[in-house]
Amino acid sequence: MSNPYAKLPGWVEYGLVPLVNLAVAFLVAGLVVLLVGENPLEAAYHLINGAFGRGEYIGFTLYYATTFIFTGLAVAVAFHAGLFNIGGEGQAYVGGIGVALACLWLDQTMPWFVVFPLAIIGSALFGAAWAFLPGWLQAKRGSHIVITTIMFNFIASSLMVYLLTRVLKPLGSMSPQTRTFAEGGQLPKLDWLLSIFGLDIGTAPFNVSFLLALVAAFGVWLLIWRTKLGYEMRTMGHSPSAARYAGMSESRITVITMMISGALAGMMALNPIMGEQGRMQLDFVQGAGFVGIAVALMGRSHPAGIIPAAVLFGVLYQGGAEISFEMPSISRDMIVIIQGLVILFAGALENMFRPAITRLFSTSSRRAAVVAQTKGA
Repeated sequence: MSNPYAKLPGWVEYGLVPLVNLAVAFLVAGLVVLLVGENPLEAAYHLINGAFGRGEYIGFTLYYATTFIFTGLAVAVAFHAGLFNIGGEGQAYVGGIGVALACLWLDQTMPWFVVFPLAIIGSALFGAAWAFLPGWLQAKRGSHIVITTIMFNFIASSLMVYLLTRVLKPLGSMSPQTRTFAEGGQLPKLDWLLSIFGLDIGTAPFNVSFLLALVAAFGVWLLIWRTKLGYEMRTMGHSPSAARYAGMSESRITVITMMISGALAGMMALNPIMGEQGRMQLDFVQGAGFVGIAVALMGRSHPAGIIPAAVLFGVLYQGGAEISFEMPSISRDMIVIIQGLVILFAGALENMFRPAITRLFSTSSRRAAVVAQTKGA
């Protein structure tokens, strides 16, 4: 999307600016902790220790990060085309149907490495299909993508309730969930990966979908910056009129972009369904689609930024649970406030410090140019 400010060096744009926003967010969060009569430094210690203090904690942090990488990539792809896909929740819900159907069909007869590729295809196809109609309505009827994707979130939620209470629920069961998958429908843990560093993930559901998330991040980088379609998406995101003048089809780009975004959001379902629960349960998404918006904003819509931003929110989820346990006066709602502050400064107030940083680096650049000219003379 277009940037109203002067272009900054890459390390400033993707590193310094997000770090400044994050630092301010945590400073304000520290003031909130002070207001409830607790020590911010102690809270910070429990946050970091709860996220990285043991191998099991790291496993949970990376498990949450896996989910947020998928949803962050989904939002970022749409951002590059000037689209605000706020429907990641619904697309992940429907993507979960594709995962569940593949597992229910083959889990008892095939090993996981056969079921997993089919589940990937199912999640991507179902998520893309759910994003297709909002994209088509935007392209052909001018319906605002934010409104339609929000509506489709609610429709997907209702569809999930219907399927898990009327269609996919085993006979005699009272719980709104599918049957537990056999071994072929469950992903192996990545305990071997952390064991290289002498860490034991214990009960953490850190699984092979993390590797898929990294592959997806690399694929998005290739798509956006190394393909014709990616160039067209970025052109439309910066200037729709320039894209039209160049002969690019806005309708085609809009629909394809939304389908790719929906496919990435749908793939998020692999992590909780096959990697943790071993079944599809109601509300397995748990707000990850909306967190993906903050992850994409903080990561500057670049895969190299989205991955650490996703890890950060994994820290907030896992470390926040530790804070609530060790400091009972800081409730889970307070952790949500801290997460909201990070989202606020990474999103709505993202440009608060940019003008000052831009002036600082513009002045430094002019001074360097003057010094170079002086030496040359």
